[in-house]
Amino acid sequence: MASKDHHHHDADADAEKQNGAGGLPEERCPVEEVALVVPETDDPTLPVMTFRAWSLGLASCVVLIFLNTFFSYRTQPLSISAILMQIAALPLGRFMARALPAREYQLLGYRFSLNPGPFNIKEHVIITIFANCGVSTGGGDAYSIGAITVMKAYYKLNLSFLCGFLIVLTTQILGYGWAGMLRKYLVDPVEMWWPSNVAQVSLFRALHEKEHRTEGCTRMRFFLFAMAASFAYYALPGYLFTILTFFSWVCWAWPHSITAQQVGSAYHGLGIGAFTFDWAGISAYHGSPLVTPWSSIVNVGVGFIMFYNIFDAHKFPIFSNQLFRSNGHKYDTTKILTSQFDLDVAAYNDYGKLYLSPLFALSIGSGFARFTATLTHVALFHGRDILSQSRAAMTNTKLDIHAKLMRSYKQVPQWWFLILLVGSTVVSLMMCLIWKEDVQLPWWGMLFAFGLAWIVTLPIGVIQATTNQQPGYDIIAQFIIGYVLPGKPIANLLFKMYGRISTVHALSFLSDLKLGQYMKIPPRCMYVAQLVGTVVAALVNLAVAWWMLETIDDICDIEGTHPDSPWTCPKYRVTFDSSVIWGLIGPRRLFGPGGLYRNLVWLFLIGAVLPVPIWVLSKIFPEKKWIALINIPVISYGFAGMPPATPTNIASWLITGMIFNYFIFKYYKRWWQKYNYVLSAALDAGTAFMAVLLFFALQNEGKNLKWWGSELDHCPLASCPTEPGINVTGCPVFA
Repeated sequence: MASKDHHHHDADADAEKQNGAGGLPEERCPVEEVALVVPETDDPTLPVMTFRAWSLGLASCVVLIFLNTFFSYRTQPLSISAILMQIAALPLGRFMARALPAREYQLLGYRFSLNPGPFNIKEHVIITIFANCGVSTGGGDAYSIGAITVMKAYYKLNLSFLCGFLIVLTTQILGYGWAGMLRKYLVDPVEMWWPSNVAQVSLFRALHEKEHRTEGCTRMRFFLFAMAASFAYYALPGYLFTILTFFSWVCWAWPHSITAQQVGSAYHGLGIGAFTFDWAGISAYHGSPLVTPWSSIVNVGVGFIMFYNIFDAHKFPIFSNQLFRSNGHKYDTTKILTSQFDLDVAAYNDYGKLYLSPLFALSIGSGFARFTATLTHVALFHGRDILSQSRAAMTNTKLDIHAKLMRSYKQVPQWWFLILLVGSTVVSLMMCLIWKEDVQLPWWGMLFAFGLAWIVTLPIGVIQATTNQQPGYDIIAQFIIGYVLPGKPIANLLFKMYGRISTVHALSFLSDLKLGQYMKIPPRCMYVAQLVGTVVAALVNLAVAWWMLETIDDICDIEGTHPDSPWTCPKYRVTFDSSVIWGLIGPRRLFGPGGLYRNLVWLFLIGAVLPVPIWVLSKIFPEKKWIALINIPVISYGFAGMPPATPTNIASWLITGMIFNYFIFKYYKRWWQKYNYVLSAALDAGTAFMAVLLFFALQNEGKNLKWWGSELDHCPLASCPTEPGINVTGCPVFA
């Protein structure tokens, strides 16, 4: 049994007998990582929704959503995971258990105590579920707040706070509704194991279980050492020696060569030879590489190498999230906008076509392939399972020990989720009618977005639940609506939010539901915690963003009066760019007949066909297990998120993942089982604590260092064009 190395208290032992959780071989989870880490016992007597859980949970949610929203506007955006609060909650919970009075109170017929006994692991999980609501909303790429930011900061739209709040809230509640509908397919089956949750379970056990001192360093002690080291070290890349964030030695070797700097720059070039010594840089866009299964890392790596340098365009920087004109200068979108925020066609024809940097164009192309490959891959590899699960009543489904233990709790009826789904749909449609000018999206466009989300959430959920990678389809959502409603950038943004971001939230909620199953949290407690956490997170999320947009001068303005500003919003810049590409100018002008990027559309077909030969080979050679692990959607994900992710972010992520999830997993499995996930959590937590401290103590006061080691990667020529006659400030002009 996974817990053989640890002492359990008597309650666990009793529960084990009571629930028959000796883990018969056929009941045990067949996924090795889960069987090694997740406990196969339950104590149904532990209190869950206590005063401690509510107060610490809501505080965690508010703090995390504040920090994540705050940092999302930064030049190096930091996404702070729930692990930060997961650790902080333990000493606080134990302090409350010692300090609060134990007497019972009565309120509205309910009897409760502020202190029902020792702080337990289930309370701790509920606090983390609250905290996760603060992450799924604030972290990640262009979430709902991205649309609000683009409307206010880039398009200077006069949006009302109420309309903004409804946009943020309905996308999330909609996601929660989808999650409830899909529990049967993405939470209950054994094969849907959600790899990132195993790290969470590992940390909970490290924090709560007593271990033998003789077995080397305990997990808790290891965690504290690693977190202290990560905290101290981040002062270097975070403030004192920022060049460590991207170490581009090629540029130092050839300081006057544009080609060398385009090849070697980690910020504006291909980043060949560059590396990051900054955990925030390694985990910034694809999450922690320590938590991602080795087969997924290999697939992402294959895709990254394949897509690395296919395009070559001499007029623009190889890698940039900016939009360009044919003369290599930046594209000024205000020149082609009407006062209603529509495309002024005459002005566009006069001003000229829009051009993208080569890697940006290629990143869009990989998105085309990824969308169709996801559908084909899931249909071929998981289609039969999904169909049989649809047909079979849940009684016939293969349940592992964890699902069986959950049977002793009251389930959440389906209509609880249906109410949320219908309610958020009605409010969204009303918003389209009341704020028609602001949102630009007609009611039928909103229904179309809901339909798209419903179709794709299941196949993408299958991939995330088995590989820890979430293939996006933002580009497709925007491509479709860009054809249907050309010249309307705000409508395009909102369609993407309702058609795509509601799916992101759904998958985040589903992942939490699986964590609840692993930790044996009563389903109704999960429902309440997720629902309340979502509403609180939406309100704080919007309030913080609103405050920043109103008070920081020239926020998100790179060219403005503060060129060195730390508030350049690369995440939201990409959201804005995509609203221009797909909404304002529209796919027909860029990808239609005669469009500059029309050949990229073939990638839709290529993506749809690629999984077929792999599936055929896996059937012909069933004994070769590695063939079925070749995952085309995840391979195409090797290029996803660039920009704002840079090639160096992804290369460093791949190398780190290979060290831990191949070499250490293979040769030091005992160490990996005990410490790998704990180390991932410690690196996240230490980096996040120091980043927050540096910001409030130094950077917010304008106390920034100016010396050789605090400059960017010393590649000033990397963003220069090489086409003769193109004149860009700070660059040599070729004859």
